[in-house]
Amino acid sequence: MKRLLDIVISFLSLVILFPLFVVIAALVMVTSPGGVFFRGVRVGQYGKPFRIYKFRSMVKDAEGNGKWNVGNNDERITPIGRFLRITKIDELPQLINVLKGDMSLVGPRPELQIYVDMYTEEEKKILDLKPGITDWASLANFDQYRIFTRAKDPDEAYLKYIRPLKLKLQLYYRYNNSMLIDLKIILWTIYKVIFRSKRLPKEIEAIVAEYREKVEVSE
Repeated sequence: MKRLLDIVISFLSLVILFPLFVVIAALVMVTSPGGVFFRGVRVGQYGKPFRIYKFRSMVKDAEGNGKWNVGNNDERITPIGRFLRITKIDELPQLINVLKGDMSLVGPRPELQIYVDMYTEEEKKILDLKPGITDWASLANFDQYRIFTRAKDPDEAYLKYIRPLKLKLQLYYRYNNSMLIDLKIILWTIYKVIFRSKRLPKEIEAIVAEYREKVEVSE
């Protein structure tokens, strides 16, 4: 049932958003040399690698040439790239990944191999699920680019502040997921994108608050 909904929703979304895709594609091509899409390798379900689609927001072949995690002050970002990243429009081509079956609308965000290699045995269970465009961790870390922008070392900031909470929420979803939960995550994602709100569902806010309290105590 979930796969059927993924196919229907991603297909209809791609049809509806096609005019926007054309406009964004033109702007990407006009403002910097290189292709329209970024197609970086990510780790999918059961550890199988795949290429993720995004509108290119950085200069050509930028990934791996510098920091993996990017703040707004990164010189590799293209003129339109900053807007695409802040608005999350750069993520829309992942609907193609959903239609192909690499991803789902909702599921743990796919990771780079270097971070998957750090997984504990428990964290490897996240790979049982198909990765998604959005999840609880995406909502909790909605403005993570702000942390990367302020940080002297964005990669260190990711490992210290973003990744632990991300894994905690992804494991929570691993053991607590359903079609209703997926619908709830989609609705909350739309709400966050439109209103840029910091609000979260009570159960997720409780997990985030508990995590942040532990971090403050340990520091």
